[in-house]
Amino acid sequence: MKHAAFSRLSIAFALPLLFSLWAPAAYANDYDEVNLLLRQGKPTEALAKADTYIAGKPRDPQMRFLRGVILTEQNKQADAIAAFTQLTQDFPELSEPYNNLAALYASQSKFDQARAALEQAIKLNPNYATAHENLGDVYARLAAQEYVRAQQFASTNASVAPKLSLIRQIFTSKAEAEAAALPAAPAVIRKPVGRTSK
Repeated sequence: MKHAAFSRLSIAFALPLLFSLWAPAAYANDYDEVNLLLRQGKPTEALAKADTYIAGKPRDPQMRFLRGVILTEQNKQADAIAAFTQLTQDFPELSEPYNNLAALYASQSKFDQARAALEQAIKLNPNYATAHENLGDVYARLAAQEYVRAQQFASTNASVAPKLSLIRQIFTSKAEAEAAALPAAPAVIRKPVGRTSK
């Protein structure tokens, strides 16, 4: 999920609090198996297992969230957006689906929609650090768009180019740091979310 020289937003890939509150221990293996398949680079098998599970337990937010993650990993953005949107409608108290929606919107350069989704995530959970960071990234991207517009209307304005360059430099540095920190094998958790609710 990239936009020009900018790196992607952080996506929440875990709902540990939900898992601990709503998932009985007997079902832990189903989540572990789906996560393992995804980490092993078998998203098709992971999706099939998630779909089978959801067919029997359609109100399970954890597996539905995981299904959205799998769809995201498969670059099925429209399906992932639909999955996370449905989660926000069925479980409006959860902040993580809003964060993931924002990352998907940002990857499509829909920064206003990304901003709105992140503001909702933060409204639901004011301590959600990932959503705060992502909102900062979205504001920076919105600022970059406005600097580009300013250059179009006043190309002789010398103060715009350094600002735009600085924003691009921030995201280029961030992308390089993320690339250096990525594990060799695909991972389900890219950025620890931790407990996101009080």
